[in-house]
Amino acid sequence: MNLINTFFNVGVLLDSLPQLLWGLVVTLQIGLTSIVCGLAGGLFLAIARLYAPAFFQILLRIYVDIFRSIPLLVLLIIVYYALPFVGIRLSPFLSAVTALSLVSAAYTAEIFRAGIEAIPRGQFEASAALGLSNRHTMIDVILPQAIRIVIPPLTNNCINVLKDTALASVVAMPDLLKQATQAQALSANPTPLIGAAIIYIILLWPMVTVVAKLERHFSRGDR
Repeated sequence: MNLINTFFNVGVLLDSLPQLLWGLVVTLQIGLTSIVCGLAGGLFLAIARLYAPAFFQILLRIYVDIFRSIPLLVLLIIVYYALPFVGIRLSPFLSAVTALSLVSAAYTAEIFRAGIEAIPRGQFEASAALGLSNRHTMIDVILPQAIRIVIPPLTNNCINVLKDTALASVVAMPDLLKQATQAQALSANPTPLIGAAIIYIILLWPMVTVVAKLERHFSRGDR
């Protein structure tokens, strides 16, 4: 067997393509759900760290530090295999989304916090002088400016979430990597894994390009 037949076997790839595409659908379902939950949770955590009582700010900081430190694979195993021992049993899909969302929210919270803190303090003071409440100050004045700053790192975080969905295979989710592994076992050929890698590149490369363009665009705006 030569390199082409072993890793780039067209016949094997075509046979496994429907299985890979179904895995892609599952990957997108997990990834998009986790991204939305992570964005919402991260924004809540970032704002809560600004306005919550000091005790809760400490708890939120501990949450962010822990979930930025724990490996996602370990968290997946805890959520899927350990929680049933305390009476909490989640489906493979919910286990994957829960673990990804918890980690994504922690990173997103830090991104939003950095964006909010980058806004000059005078913006808060001017809003207070105009009689705006904390809620209106954040929604109408601060967040529109902060979002412009955090779009590139948020997009990067979304890319990481989509890549990390590959770990969902450890909780028996039929995601892209899981389907590629099964197809590889059935065909006794690693071509499906190469096909999965190509699909990941096709999916994520445009997002990487968008991040680079956004960073250049906003850096020109800053200048």
